[in-house]
Amino acid sequence: MATNTGRLVLMRSAATPRWFSTATATVTADKEASLYWKLSALKGIDGDVAETLDKWVTEGKSVKRFDIISCVNQLRRFKKYNHAAQIYEWMEKSSNHSLNNTDHALRIDLLTKTEGIAQAENYFNSLQESAKTNKTYGALLKCYCKENMLDKAEELFKKLKEMNLVSSALSYNNMISLYLRVGQPEKVPSLVHEMEEQDIPSDLYTYNLVMNSYASVKDFNAVEQVLEKMKKKGVECNWFTYGNVANIYVNAGLLQKANYCLQNIEKNKNLHDPEAFHMLIDSYARTSNLEGVNRAWESLKLACPKLNNKSYLIMLLALSKLGDVAGLEKCFKEWESGCSTYDVRLSNVMLESYLNREMIEEANLLSESIVKRGSELKLKTLDLFMRLYLKKHQIDSAMKYLDMGASQADPIKNKWFPTEETITMFLEYFEEVKDVDNAEKFCETTRKIGRLDSKIYDSLLRTYIAAGKKEPLMSQRMNNDGIEISPETEKLLQKVCPK
Repeated sequence: MATNTGRLVLMRSAATPRWFSTATATVTADKEASLYWKLSALKGIDGDVAETLDKWVTEGKSVKRFDIISCVNQLRRFKKYNHAAQIYEWMEKSSNHSLNNTDHALRIDLLTKTEGIAQAENYFNSLQESAKTNKTYGALLKCYCKENMLDKAEELFKKLKEMNLVSSALSYNNMISLYLRVGQPEKVPSLVHEMEEQDIPSDLYTYNLVMNSYASVKDFNAVEQVLEKMKKKGVECNWFTYGNVANIYVNAGLLQKANYCLQNIEKNKNLHDPEAFHMLIDSYARTSNLEGVNRAWESLKLACPKLNNKSYLIMLLALSKLGDVAGLEKCFKEWESGCSTYDVRLSNVMLESYLNREMIEEANLLSESIVKRGSELKLKTLDLFMRLYLKKHQIDSAMKYLDMGASQADPIKNKWFPTEETITMFLEYFEEVKDVDNAEKFCETTRKIGRLDSKIYDSLLRTYIAAGKKEPLMSQRMNNDGIEISPETEKLLQKVCPK
């Protein structure tokens, strides 16, 4: 069952610029000499954290707890979980550092992310009983919930309640999130009732999750009742809450109500969080409200005069979704003329717009600019290029972009490339013009990326037949590629590879 949990978490995250300006940045000697600088410079997931820390100590430099925990938090922030976990491992082996219950809880979380839940469980079980507190139990519960391990989460949650270790909304929030993810929203009301009986106050996240649970069963009156309950209890209904309710209405097709919620957010004259404006722009785009998108964009520029690439990306995506070509080009040129750090994602939005409008000259110029900057074109963009050139019967250009995509496509992660529509266009072209040579090249390329199948082979056979050519080894090739030969394929095969 679909829920709003994913979008809720996205809205909740703090604004963290993904690209940073290097135009005026000067790395100071102090920064280069800092412990965090040295740890963050380690490459890959197996950078030798212990060696770096040991060297730091042998050089006579102190490793204060505040500094090393600050390093852990910074590494976690930038998703360098392996390096953060290795710091805790070094601390446990060190005679000068001990871990407190918060550290143990964080290590459980890091182990789940880096080595899996089984290792996290082993670590928890190895802790002394005095270290098995609400923090470490809570960390393990959170991991079970994140991994959608329903039975283990329910069993542990029951144990925590029996041990009187649930005194805040946090564990309830984790369980509610789990029930939403596994499609069991009907279990949420009983948890809310428990919290009320135990005098455990709901926090902002609890209220929003509960509203999402009602939305998942299409009980929109109950959603509004939760909102009214928050107001009566004096809970601040901030942009995050109204944004979540607007998202619920958008998903339900209640666009007028969604726009009302978004306008309530705009009435807040003290709004300065870029994420709030990003949410407004995205949500207005989803309600097809171009006026709202532009209004939120202007408000963002007033609140945050120095916009980063993320803000421009969100605006470009909104304008592209709404088909505002003039606005899209204006926004792109504004970003391009003032950006201090290039971000290929923004160029790709503009490039896809050109391709969708079959503006091949503009698309080529922009794609050349992207490549010159050392960036790769998105697979989706390459797919659009191929389709456009196939429409124009420019097969050499279409094959060029196919090869570009094949060189960067992961056969496991990118099974969709090329799209079925594009593959069909290639095959129809080969058959129509009797192009055996390029059809063979196409087979070879699709073999490399794991897309070669009976559909492509059947088309290859029809192309051979149309061209009046034979291929004595075709049957053997199909067998080697594990192609199942249907009765229809057998008929084609006999014409190309007679026995």
